[in-house]
Amino acid sequence: MDRSTSTRGMEGQHNSSSQEAENKHEEKVQDPDRGKDETKAEMGSKTWADLAGEMKIFLWNPEERTCLGRTAKSWGLILLFYFVFYTCLAGMFAFCMYVMLLTLSPYTPRFRDRVSPPGVMIRPYLNGFTIAFNVSQPNTWQPYVDSMHHFLAAYDDKVQEEKNIECVSGQYFIQGGDDSEEKKACQFKRSLLQNCSGIEDPTFGYSKGQPCILLKMNRIIGYRPGAGVPVSVDCKVQKGNESHLRSVDFYPGNGTFDLMYYPYYGKFTHVNYTSPLVAMHFTDVEKNHLVPIQCSLNGKGIINDLNSDRFLGRIIFTLRIGK
Repeated sequence: MDRSTSTRGMEGQHNSSSQEAENKHEEKVQDPDRGKDETKAEMGSKTWADLAGEMKIFLWNPEERTCLGRTAKSWGLILLFYFVFYTCLAGMFAFCMYVMLLTLSPYTPRFRDRVSPPGVMIRPYLNGFTIAFNVSQPNTWQPYVDSMHHFLAAYDDKVQEEKNIECVSGQYFIQGGDDSEEKKACQFKRSLLQNCSGIEDPTFGYSKGQPCILLKMNRIIGYRPGAGVPVSVDCKVQKGNESHLRSVDFYPGNGTFDLMYYPYYGKFTHVNYTSPLVAMHFTDVEKNHLVPIQCSLNGKGIINDLNSDRFLGRIIFTLRIGK
């Protein structure tokens, strides 16, 4: 009797333990974050001194003689690996750059499959493409005059005679020789601009309400504009009343870019080259009105009607001349 009772008691305890384990398992399944919370509680029980001690051991472990978890030999091997690795990368990069530079010339572009038509720019250019002033107020037009004198300093007759040579008009000035050989440049004297030279009238017509504006083509190495015929310039009202622009004089001559200033050989060899200019003298413009003006290049191979580029073969600016 006692033996069977004892047996049943042991079975009851076993069943109770199994039931308790199953209950704990169910609790873990139902609450998976409970284990994490217990871990956090254990970590939270550490003091700052304990954390500092662990960090100190991580930085330097005197028993294992490791720094940041690595021995001196391990650090040496990994540093050696990265040194060799990055040295090889730098060497490959330097070699590729060296080979690429061997294929390039500092004097002329290597690939010129298509030479773009030239863009144009005006002077004076101070605050955008609106030139506005009052004739009776010198302080409104004096900055434009100063800008013109500064720009034309390189075109002074004496400077051009000292640095450049006289060329044959009406034909391209083609120069042979090695690409690195310095090329000669043709003279373009500011006196060619006549009434817009600033010599006879130092105010370039601004004091009279008849402003001068200079037009120049952008430089393109090897480009020969006009295909043997000089490129000319004309101006008109871009949008609005055409009678607002009644008279424009062009210098030099009839407003053309002489062929003798082309081709351009680049800044390294064409050291003294000065771009040719066309001066536009607006002698009769409607006063006290915003007059949008478009000045265009005309010649074979010139594109001047591309709406997406207002500087390709043309320039658009606004004149406002007050009394």
